[in-house]
Amino acid sequence: MNLSLPKVLEVPGEFKVEEVRLEASKTALIIVDMQNDFVKEGGKLRVPEAEKTISPIRRLLEKARERNVTVIYTQDWHEPGDPEFKIWGEHAVAGTWGAEVVEELKPREGETLVKKLSYDGFYGTPLDHVLRTRNIENLVITGTVANICVLHTAGSAALRGYKLFIPVDCISALNEFDYALSLRQITFLYRGKLTSSEKIEFR
Repeated sequence: MNLSLPKVLEVPGEFKVEEVRLEASKTALIIVDMQNDFVKEGGKLRVPEAEKTISPIRRLLEKARERNVTVIYTQDWHEPGDPEFKIWGEHAVAGTWGAEVVEELKPREGETLVKKLSYDGFYGTPLDHVLRTRNIENLVITGTVANICVLHTAGSAALRGYKLFIPVDCISALNEFDYALSLRQITFLYRGKLTSSEKIEFR
């Protein structure tokens, strides 16, 4: 069966970016896979738009730190010969420069770094346990890649009952279609709210 797709696809609906005020003690900022291999020149799976998100993510990170918001990083982390390399090629190999979080967003002492083996930040990791023990209800999710690790982590979070907030200037994808698809899925399937680094206030 041959399927003929239209050359131009429109994303259903409109994306509304809202101002949000979140209770600091019940909120976590999740920074997904902002690692050298995905962000920096010379990275093995570089997302060209990812570097542009460093500044807004850092702005949001500074706000979070000022209000003692829980900050959690996910770190793609693979051993040599990982089966995922058959899909994407070798990347984020444990202990290499490519697997490290970019210098501009380095975790501080006391912030949580979750090493993950697949797209979903919850799969096979202690992320849910960390959030539950801190009575977290709201997740502000940032990082890359929007339609892969960001989307899978957001979906997994929503199915566990967390409320999602996605700052649109803090996520990146390989192309506009994938970026728009991510926003569509997060808002339509998981009832996430779209916002921006400037429109989020922690109180």
